[in-house]
Amino acid sequence: MTHQLIPAGRLKQIFMIAMIVWLSWTLGKELFIFFPGVLGAFMLYVLLREPYYRLTVVKGYRKWTTATLFIVGSLILILLPLYGMWYLLSPKISQLLNQSQNMTGSVKAIVGQLKAAFPSMNVDVSDKQIQKAGEKLAGSLPGFLGSAANMATNIVLAFFLLYFMLTDGRIMEREVQRFLSLKDYNIDLLWKETKTMVVSNAIGLPVLAIFQAIAAALGYLLFGIDEWILWGVVTGVFSLLPVVGTAIVWAPLVGYLYISGNAGEGTGLLLYSVLVITNVDNVLRFTLLKKLGDVHPIITVVGLIAGVPLFGFMGLVFGPLLLSYLLLLIKVYRIEFSKRPSQELLPQTDIT
Repeated sequence: MTHQLIPAGRLKQIFMIAMIVWLSWTLGKELFIFFPGVLGAFMLYVLLREPYYRLTVVKGYRKWTTATLFIVGSLILILLPLYGMWYLLSPKISQLLNQSQNMTGSVKAIVGQLKAAFPSMNVDVSDKQIQKAGEKLAGSLPGFLGSAANMATNIVLAFFLLYFMLTDGRIMEREVQRFLSLKDYNIDLLWKETKTMVVSNAIGLPVLAIFQAIAAALGYLLFGIDEWILWGVVTGVFSLLPVVGTAIVWAPLVGYLYISGNAGEGTGLLLYSVLVITNVDNVLRFTLLKKLGDVHPIITVVGLIAGVPLFGFMGLVFGPLLLSYLLLLIKVYRIEFSKRPSQELLPQTDIT
């Protein structure tokens, strides 16, 4: 019985593939924390590519000057809302941590009102439980601050990469196209759908959050909620979360109005929240967001569920983008390697 030896060329190929996989896994595991920065740079490049080339190629502006101006403008657009949120929220967080005595009294007062409003409800909270909850909240702050530092690092990395992606974009695109080695119509399909997904997630979701924040803030002002701007901003942020969304914020506020003796305002805010705040999402999806990029809500919801645990706050944008790209790559694979005629697998409608 003869044993066939593996050819030397095949052994070399297997060894090279194993080395590539091992190095990719090792580097990817260590650098995964910076993956949002790479994704952020890619998304910004997709959004800025067309106006950048219009200025540098058509009008002849200098590359480095144009790239720098684009980066400064993008930084302002990104950092201003983040600074505004921090400006609104940080005093409240500090006040909450520094006034544990007042917090204990406030919680006890709310529990007392709940008992008076609902005598059959067995609600009892001790000082020890309140103190323990406060300690748990304080203990979570280092993780929150670490997440904020990580986000800041990824923002710096994103703009660092974006500068070179803009200035050397033509070379980068040629190398990627050569590396992918796909048919021309698959390259076009990848680019068109990538642009659609990036616009929908990077612009559509923030626009949705802004409109819902405005709608919520107006409702809170109308029905007598203190610090209505702060709660409107918080509602806009939570509107990006799947399933529960804005109800995380307005439902407790409605409950607070009821137990504080303002049943009329509570009923008004409840109706306003159900009829207006929760429907802003539906109205925008069928009007403005459909024009920006028509991504199915299921992709958005599932992407958010997967993205938030992976990337934290930035997963609100990157989660749906990655899921959409997974589905797109599956489609391209079927078109590229299927034995069926390519025209049968190509999309029947134009992608804008």
